Amino acid sequence: MAMKTIVQTTDEARAVELFRALANPVRFRIVQSLAERGECVVGDLVLELPVAQPTVSEHLRVLREAGIVRGTVDGPNRCYCLNPEALATLRAAIELIEARACC
Repeated sequence: MAMKTIVQTTDEARAVELFRALANPVRFRIVQSLAERGECVVGDLVLELPVAQPTVSEHLRVLREAGIVRGTVDGPNRCYCLNPEALATLRAAIELIEARACC
């Protein structure tokens, strides 16, 4: 039996990539924290989250690779903020789903 494949538009594939990166509770909490703060230094996130600094850094790497966060170097610190383009993509995907909902 042949396997069926899902054909996705570029926008759908991008939304899936973003949702996949957000599907971890720690990464979702990081995004929530960045939304509240505007930007954040890694050390601030380490103090806020119940995971070690290397784990926070790994989650930030995943979010950065997905394009959800942007990072800058400020002296010895790395400062992160949310990428508005990624948020717009997520918003558009959710609005499309909502518009097609039957109930």
